[in-house]
Amino acid sequence: MRPVKTTAAAKPRRRTARAPAPKPYHHGDLRRVLIDAALQLVGEGGPDAVSVREAARRAGVSPGAPFRHFPSRDALMQAVAEEAQRRFRAEIEAALSEAPVGDPLARFRSLGLAYVRWAMHNPTHFEILSSRRFFDHDKAAGVSAENAELIELTERALAEAYAKGQLRPENLKAVQIAGRALVYGFARMNIDGHFPRWGVDGREAERTAEAIMDLFIEGIAKRPGRA
Repeated sequence: MRPVKTTAAAKPRRRTARAPAPKPYHHGDLRRVLIDAALQLVGEGGPDAVSVREAARRAGVSPGAPFRHFPSRDALMQAVAEEAQRRFRAEIEAALSEAPVGDPLARFRSLGLAYVRWAMHNPTHFEILSSRRFFDHDKAAGVSAENAELIELTERALAEAYAKGQLRPENLKAVQIAGRALVYGFARMNIDGHFPRWGVDGREAERTAEAIMDLFIEGIAKRPGRA
């Protein structure tokens, strides 16, 4: 008898596990959400806390999702700086809208105090704008243009004060540079933690800023009967 040929029982097919389908992105504007997430990270841990991966995690998207908007951390930080600069500009313009139109020296005072207050209330954002460590300033045309316009606002206010005969010194350019140095230097002193050394705590910083601004204006303003 021929041996009966038996066939091996068919092995059950091994099912390969399918990767879960990616969740649909539920935000309307991923770029905007990533910038907001990065701003939140700046507020919590300073500029060095920002990474594209962590911004993606905060936004609830995959680590690779942000890269079509921000191919690098530098690109994300540039967008953060542009948003910080926009908010800074809005603060300045709000202060100027309430300043007397016909008194350029008073407008300079309002501008300077708005500058200092914003910098004190948003020290990490001001640090991003004022330092070259966190993004490539040469490629950030928007930030550079906005900053130039803010400087021009300061210069214009003092130039108008000079034209109206409100200023005592003859060297307008020196006054413009001194005004810029005053507000910028005060903001940097706050960021660098110098105020405690001068006996100024956080609650007194704004009052000190007002006193210094008024002292500066008193020194440059032309008063009746004063040359």
